[in-house]
Amino acid sequence: MPQAPTLILNSHQIHQRIDRIAFQIYEDVVGEKELIIAGIAKSGFVFARLLLESLNRICPIPTRLIEIALDKEVPTDYRLTPSLSKQDLDNKVIIVVDDVLNSGKTLIYSLRPFLEADTKKIRTVLLVDRDHKRYPVEADYVGITLSTTLQEHVRVELTPGQEAVYLQ
Repeated sequence: MPQAPTLILNSHQIHQRIDRIAFQIYEDVVGEKELIIAGIAKSGFVFARLLLESLNRICPIPTRLIEIALDKEVPTDYRLTPSLSKQDLDNKVIIVVDDVLNSGKTLIYSLRPFLEADTKKIRTVLLVDRDHKRYPVEADYVGITLSTTLQEHVRVELTPGQEAVYLQ
């Protein structure tokens, strides 16, 4: 019989963590001319949108939101929406956002389009870090770090008003 999911973070706790991360980012980028928030497709992009809303409440720096779509079968194939040229990324601060870090593969491949440009600074944000990395990638800002087994699953729900993180 499957075990019922355990609530790790409720909606209020998630928004508290998003606000804390927004303040940390603002402290790190104060004085910059523009930020680019790049959310990894699906939940990472939804999380990036929530982070952008929080940043916009406290930070006067113009910020663009883009989505990074990766093919998990061919992770070297990516698409940025809206599309940005290398020159659009030059001398910019890039914040790459995802919901959960498992092995680190998705996060490390999502950095590729920004490594090809002459960016000023690249930072990574995660809502949940499971700390099971196979790749040498670390998050700069983390909502919560969980010590889980490889058999456990972290589920992030980001439906407005029903946000939650569960461990199954």
